[in-house]
Amino acid sequence: MQHRATYKSLDENAMSYRKTGIVDGKDYEPMKEPRYAEIATFMRAPLATSLSDVDIGLIGVPTDLGVTNRPGARHGPREIRNSSSLMRGFNLGMRMNPYDLCRIADLGDVRFSGRYDLEKQTAEIADYYRHIHAAGIIPVTAGGDHSITFPIFQAIAASGPIGMVHIDAHTDTWGDLYGSKFTHGAPFRLAVEHGLLDPKRTIQIGIRGGQNLMDGVDFSLNSGMRVVFMEDFAAMGVDEVIKEARRVVGDGPTYISFDVDGLDPVFAPGTGTPEVGGITALEAQRLLHGLRGLNLIGGDVVEVAPPYDQTGNTALVGATMMFEILCVIAEARFGAPPNGRRLQSSGS
Repeated sequence: MQHRATYKSLDENAMSYRKTGIVDGKDYEPMKEPRYAEIATFMRAPLATSLSDVDIGLIGVPTDLGVTNRPGARHGPREIRNSSSLMRGFNLGMRMNPYDLCRIADLGDVRFSGRYDLEKQTAEIADYYRHIHAAGIIPVTAGGDHSITFPIFQAIAASGPIGMVHIDAHTDTWGDLYGSKFTHGAPFRLAVEHGLLDPKRTIQIGIRGGQNLMDGVDFSLNSGMRVVFMEDFAAMGVDEVIKEARRVVGDGPTYISFDVDGLDPVFAPGTGTPEVGGITALEAQRLLHGLRGLNLIGGDVVEVAPPYDQTGNTALVGATMMFEILCVIAEARFGAPPNGRRLQSSGS
């Protein structure tokens, strides 16, 4: 007899899931078990057994073949799953629960037949996400290094270019690096060149650090991307950057790509190319909340490299930002919860 997590209505206002214990046969809610218990899935969402009855799919892409510095992001999805048990259901900052709005499931990891072939992995990621897109599922992804976003775009932006809010220390718009054009330093140049990303509807936030070449920054600026360097971010403040992001992307389909090295390494030391002088964790959460109501079609959190942070804090930060992205997408795509059910603040 097979026992698996299934969606069941907890009450007339909420869609959640319960699970049946294989020993005692009793139904229970994994999200309400102690945080150290249960097998880890993203946000404790059910592990899907098919693509049916899923609105938002949480996906891991465990590869770091595209890195130019420290490897380790291949371990990101697993540790983000572990840390995401701390997220729970309600988002206090947004006063909402995404599980009230739609059906959310962990779709597992992209599987690779070529573990040492970057170009083959790129093609396999694109093929995987084409199936996700064809099923009508909105992807929220944990990487993995930033090279994974280009093949995701190949799947979800095949019908026309999309906009992007990109939080990162680096523009990731370089050309060939060390003999490959598929590195984590090049996904958004490739996306523009392939007609998948509209540079005039793209904003890059938190850019900083030393450069050997200005090729990437020049490409971003010359193609029409709005680049908010870290000095600009500090001068403008979060609220003005949010206004600028909303102006740039407008009403068109928009993707959120969050590289944890956009944060100052005091908050996320476990990453491949850390850059001092970055965004704080709270500023990042405020930025993501400021994207509420946009036409959001997916998002990712990338470059979490757990081996460089034995405290586990970087994975927790990654899980937190993934949860924030999940929440703004759920709200944007599926609207207010049934019967207006929201978590109310104490002053309301």
